[in-house]
This record gives sequence, C-alpha cells and structure tokens, in this order.
Amino acid sequence: MPIRRAMPDIRTEAMEESRDFYGLLGFEEVMNLGWVMTLGSPSNPTAQVTFMSHDKTAPVVPDMSVEVDDVDTVYAAVRESGAEIVHSLRDEEWGVRRFFVRDPNGRVINVVSHR
Repeated sequence: MPIRRAMPDIRTEAMEESRDFYGLLGFEEVMNLGWVMTLGSPSNPTAQVTFMSHDKTAPVVPDMSVEVDDVDTVYAAVRESGAEIVHSLRDEEWGVRRFFVRDPNGRVINVVSHR
C-alpha cells in the first residue's frame, strides 16, 4: 500500500509565530485554512509539518497525518484489525477523504487521500 507522505501535526494557538519560526528553517506555507496550516519544503514537497488550532470536523487534533493512495482500503484493513476508529471515514469539504485511528501508543493518526 503506497504512502505518499507522512507528517507531524502540531496543536498550536501560535500559527503566525510557527510559520515565521519554521520559515527560518526553510519551510514555506503551502496551505492555510485558518484553523489548519501546512508548511512544506520548496525542494521536497513530501517534507511537511502541519499546525492546527483545532480540527473542523473531528473531536481531536491528530498527532500525525499519513497520506495514502487508497484510504478506503486502509480503512477496511484498520477496522478489521480492531483498532479504535476515532473519526469515521468521510469526505471533507476541503477536498480530502479521511479517518482517524488510535495507534498502540495512544497517538491519533489522520489517514487521508486527496480527492
């Protein structure tokens, strides 16, 4: 099952300060919806970090996002494993299909595909 990218999700109330700080490391803003902002490397689009004040539709801010080619297949495998689904599979208005699952360490993973 191909993984397109994996990135940390950081809960913050300091969006602008985070953008400015990570800009010093070479990151540039690639997406900003107000409550969620992604910064990426201009030379390597898979090197990214996301900052969130909250999640618009889910009950928690995830700890990590993993973009996969086929989120429906991953969702089926995760459900079959018995892992805890924190946010059920759904299409979001900003162009992704995603779900959240809790890993064995208690971390919440946002598994996502772009539509």
